[in-house]
Amino acid sequence: MGKRNINKNNREATSVAPVKKVQESEMANPKKYSMLCCPVIASLIAICVAPLKAELSSFGLSQSKQHLNLKMDEAFLTVINELDTEVAVSWVSQRCYQCLYQQLGVVPAVTSPGQPSSEEFIVSTQHEITLQVNTTPVSLDLCSVPFHFGEQGNYSLWLKNINNSAVNCSIVTDADPVNSYIPLLVAFLVFAGLGLLTALGRAILALDLVRSVLFRIGGTMETERLINSELGSPGRMVMPVTDNILPPPPNPSKRLRSLDTFRGISLIIMVFVNYGGGRYWFFRHESWNGLTVADLVFPWFVFIMGTSIALSINSMLRSGSSRTSLLKKVVWRSLQLFIIGVLIINPNYCQGFLSWDNLRIPGVLQRLAWSYFVVACLDLLVARAHLDILPTDAWWYSCIEVLLYWPAWIFVLLLEILWLCLTFLLPVPGCPTGYLGPGGIGDMGMYVNCTGGAAGLVDRWLLGENHIYQTPSARVIYATHIPYDPEGVLGSINSIVMAFLGLQAGKIILHYRDLHSSIISRFLIWGLFLGIISAVLTKCSTDHGFIPVNKNLWSLSYVTTLACFAYVLLVVVYYTIDVKKWWSGAPFFYPGMNSILVYVGHEVFEDYFPFRWRMANTQSHAEHLTQNVVAVSCWVLISYVLYRKKIFWKI
Repeated sequence: MGKRNINKNNREATSVAPVKKVQESEMANPKKYSMLCCPVIASLIAICVAPLKAELSSFGLSQSKQHLNLKMDEAFLTVINELDTEVAVSWVSQRCYQCLYQQLGVVPAVTSPGQPSSEEFIVSTQHEITLQVNTTPVSLDLCSVPFHFGEQGNYSLWLKNINNSAVNCSIVTDADPVNSYIPLLVAFLVFAGLGLLTALGRAILALDLVRSVLFRIGGTMETERLINSELGSPGRMVMPVTDNILPPPPNPSKRLRSLDTFRGISLIIMVFVNYGGGRYWFFRHESWNGLTVADLVFPWFVFIMGTSIALSINSMLRSGSSRTSLLKKVVWRSLQLFIIGVLIINPNYCQGFLSWDNLRIPGVLQRLAWSYFVVACLDLLVARAHLDILPTDAWWYSCIEVLLYWPAWIFVLLLEILWLCLTFLLPVPGCPTGYLGPGGIGDMGMYVNCTGGAAGLVDRWLLGENHIYQTPSARVIYATHIPYDPEGVLGSINSIVMAFLGLQAGKIILHYRDLHSSIISRFLIWGLFLGIISAVLTKCSTDHGFIPVNKNLWSLSYVTTLACFAYVLLVVVYYTIDVKKWWSGAPFFYPGMNSILVYVGHEVFEDYFPFRWRMANTQSHAEHLTQNVVAVSCWVLISYVLYRKKIFWKI
C-alpha cells in the first residue's frame, strides 16, 4: 500500500545528488503460548542490533576522521588534479534514464610542478554513478568514470597526463567503506532463528509424551480451581464450567486463512517501509520506472481486497441480504475509508490549524475507497447467489469466471481504454503527447515541468496543485520541482483494474471450492497470462518498453506485473496454509485480520513511543532498522492480542 503509499519515506530521503562538501557540526495452550512469545522476543532481540552501530561507525574510521562527517548513503571523494588546466567534475546516476549531468564542482589547475590541486566532495552511494571530467571554460570531455561508491568510504579521483593527447582518470580507495548490510543480515538471522525455535517448540509439544504430561498438569490445575471455587465466600455463585463461553471460531471452510495471511504480508511490509525500512534505498519507492520492495505491497493489498469482495458479497447474498442493502453498505464503507484517509494524511498536531488551501485529497485509503466502491458495485450487478446450480458439463465452464460475468469485464476493459486514451492522446501544454517520463533532468532536460504527462495534468486540473503530493519520489534522482501525486486520478483507474483481477481470484475460489488442484492451476494460468502481457508491454526492460513498469503512474504494465506476482504468491500461501496446512500463517495472519486498525494506527501513532524514540546516531542503518523492526513487531503483537480478545475493527 506501499505511504505512500503516502510516500512519507520521501520526506526524510537523502538526496542522491552529490554536493560540495560543507562542514556540519501460557503452557496449557502451546500454540497460543508460542504465538504470544514470538513477537515479544522478536522485539527484544531486535534491540540487540543497536550495538552494531558502534562497530559500523568505527569500521575503517581509524584511516580517516572524515568519516565522522558523513551521513548514510554518502562517501567522500577527493578530486586531485595534476593537469595544467582547470576542470569541472559532473555526475549522473545510472538509475537516471537519459539524464543531464549535474555539476559536482570545479577543481583548479596545478599551481606549481609537483603540487597538484584538490577539492573534496560528498557523493551518493545508493546507486552506481558516472563521473565526467571536462575542461573549463571551454568544455572539452577528458574522461568518464563509472563507479559504485561504498557507504562512508573515502576515495580519490586522480587526473594525470599520460601524454600530450591523453588524460588518465583513476579512482583509488583511501579508506574502506562500511558494510551497511550487516544489520539486515543480523535481523534476518534473528527472525529465522525465532521461526526455527517456534517450529521446534511446536514439534516437541506435539509429541504424545509431552502432551500427556501437559494434559495431566492442566487437569490437576483445573481440579484445584474447582475445589477452591467451592470453598469461596458464602453467597458467591459458582458458574458452571463450560467450553462455550466464547463464540466458536469461524469455520475454516468458510474463511480461507491464506487470504488473511496474504493481506497481513502486504500490510506488515507496508508498515515497515512506511516507518523507514532501516533507511535502505530498496525499501523506498523507485524514483520513476522500475520496482523496489516498497512498490510491491500496495497493489497486493488492492488485489486481495478484490478477492475478499467476491467472497463476502457471495456469502451475504446466500444469507438472504438484498442487493440494495448491500449497495448501501458499500457506499457507507467507501465514504468512511475516504474520510479516514483524508484525516490521517493531513495531520496538524503541532503546526496549528490545518489550512484548506493545502489540504491533500488523494491518498492510500482514498484510492482503496474508490477501488472498493467501483469493484463492489460491479460485483453486486453480476454476482450469483447460488453457484451450485450451474452446469459443470457446459463447454464454457472452463472459463466461467470470465464468461459468467462478461458485463463487468466489458466495463473494466472500457475503463482501461479510457486510461490509455487519456494517457496517450490527451494534449499536455509544453509536453509531448503520450509522455510517460519524470520531467526534471530526465530526457536530457527537455521536459522539465512535464512530470507524469497527462496524469499530472489531470490532477492539477481537477484537484489543484496545492491539493496533491508536493514532494514526489521523482525529485530524488530526477530533481523534479513540480508537485505530482502517486495516488492521483488516472492511476485510480488502474487500481480498479488491479482490484478486479483480485476479484477474479475470488471467483475462482467460489466456483472451484475444495478443488485445490483446479484453483491452483487457474491461479498459475492467470499469473502466466498477465506475465506475458507485462513482457510485451515492457519489452522485458526497465525504460525501453511501450509502457514501463511505473508505480507513480500506476501504469498498465505495473498492474499486470504486480497482479502476476500476486497470483503466484497466492498460490504459495494457499497451498502451504489451506491445502497442506504446513503453516498457520502466523504472524502475518493476525494483522491481516485487523488490517484497517493496524494501518490507521501505524499512521496516527508513528511518532510515539515505542514506535519511535530518540536515537543516539541518526545516521546509522542499524539504529533505524532496530527502531523499525521493533515498531512492526509491536503492531504484530497488538494485532495478536486483539485477535485473542476477538476485537476486530470493521468499517
